[in-house]
Amino acid sequence: MSQKLFELEGLVALVTGAGQGMGLGVARALATQGARVVVNDYYSERAEQAVTQLRAEGFTVCAAPGDITLPDVRESIVAIAEREFGPVSVLVNNAGVPPGMPESLRQFRDLDDTDFERQLDLNLRAIVGLSRRVLDGMIENGFGRIIIISSESWRTGLSFGLTNYAAAKAAALGFMRHLAHEVGRQGVTANAVSLGTMNNFGDYAEYAKATAVGRTGTPQDVGAAVAYLASREASWMSGQVLPLNGGSVTA
Repeated sequence: MSQKLFELEGLVALVTGAGQGMGLGVARALATQGARVVVNDYYSERAEQAVTQLRAEGFTVCAAPGDITLPDVRESIVAIAEREFGPVSVLVNNAGVPPGMPESLRQFRDLDDTDFERQLDLNLRAIVGLSRRVLDGMIENGFGRIIIISSESWRTGLSFGLTNYAAAKAAALGFMRHLAHEVGRQGVTANAVSLGTMNNFGDYAEYAKATAVGRTGTPQDVGAAVAYLASREASWMSGQVLPLNGGSVTA
């Protein structure tokens, strides 16, 4: 019998910001394909609730909550993953919305340096720090997948206050492209999924009209894309940004 496509048996996946929404959808998709999944979330109760839910569905998961913008927390999260399941083979950098966003969106002229640092801490420095922590193990095992959940705001200008968020997302994509070239011949790929308007922040009916498929994105959409990028079959896919936007941007 031939092997099913995109099976992740034997792999350990760490998903940040996975206590709800898109991150939980990614965690569920990876677990469905056979990975053992470590659920990180800024809020410990949210991570634990997600783990309880996923375990009830029959999946092998554990919680590793904490603020990934802090270096010691990043170290702790990876240590939990290694203790529970083994070396991380799939890192999904999903966390990207600091507490208080999107309510705190403001125009560039109303932002200060702290507003930019906050986004850079989460959407660039945390990604770099976690990647550094897991990369040696991936190279040693000859297999690794580093995946960034990004946003189409890096590609398309908008007027409602995303300058700091989009700048940090764009910086992470530059990091990803160069990392892909540095580690590709050791069996490690680096890619990003760039999301259009998702259904996690309320009613986006007007935005749905602008997509080719007539709806906003779901956790299942994101999970399916990440499951592919995490798979062994995706070994020739590296250094790429995969647009997942329902056809709202087609260039």
